[in-house]
Amino acid sequence: MNNYDLKGQIAVITGAARGIGYAAAERLIASGASVAIWDVDAEVAKTAAASLGDKDRVFPVGVDISDWAQVERATQATTDNFGAIDILVNNAGIAGPNMPVWEFPIETWRQIVDIDLNGVFLCCRSIVPVMLKKKTGRIVNVASVAGKEGNPNAAAYSAAKAGVIGLTKSLAKELADTDIRVNALTPATAETDILKQLSAEQIEYMRARIPIGRLGTVAENAAMIAFMCSPDCSFTTGAVFDTSGGRCTY
Repeated sequence: MNNYDLKGQIAVITGAARGIGYAAAERLIASGASVAIWDVDAEVAKTAAASLGDKDRVFPVGVDISDWAQVERATQATTDNFGAIDILVNNAGIAGPNMPVWEFPIETWRQIVDIDLNGVFLCCRSIVPVMLKKKTGRIVNVASVAGKEGNPNAAAYSAAKAGVIGLTKSLAKELADTDIRVNALTPATAETDILKQLSAEQIEYMRARIPIGRLGTVAENAAMIAFMCSPDCSFTTGAVFDTSGGRCTY
């Protein structure tokens, strides 16, 4: 495993108690960063933090990222604990049910958009001012191939992730005169707990569309995130990094 020099860097990773977020936390910690584990379940965040090792470098925070007041409190708690925030990985998200648009529950649509898109906005809205104090930082927004292509019977998720890509490009241009780089990741289906929210038919549909012929792994996504968070990612901003096994190479 190749590590980047992230010594002294402070990272916030949302949805970091499991899946891609947890793997990213492991990778950033291995590279020398300290990590705030943000998760909607405070107890799960504590358990994840304890399993990641050095308690002085891992800080669990319970936060609903769709709630502005909670995001503001989480940002304050993180800066109080670590003194700064240098990296933000917006990873938290939900998939929702599989059904056509004309049958999709309205409140469920709003919930998915609130977490998957509005939550990314709120975290950026809260943490970018912290980064601007030093005019340096890295922001990684985890989107999805669904945001590029649109998955049938998953319109809310697809629309929210497409919004994340658009938000990434806009914010990147707004911050281009600083050393704050903002990029998106578009994974294909990976082997995570989110699969529990999908039907077997939906999972097979997505696997069959991956030219490499298998699902991605959390480690593969974490490796890309680690690069995107590193000083080496210096001349790329507003970009979309593909981890789709060849499904979406545009």
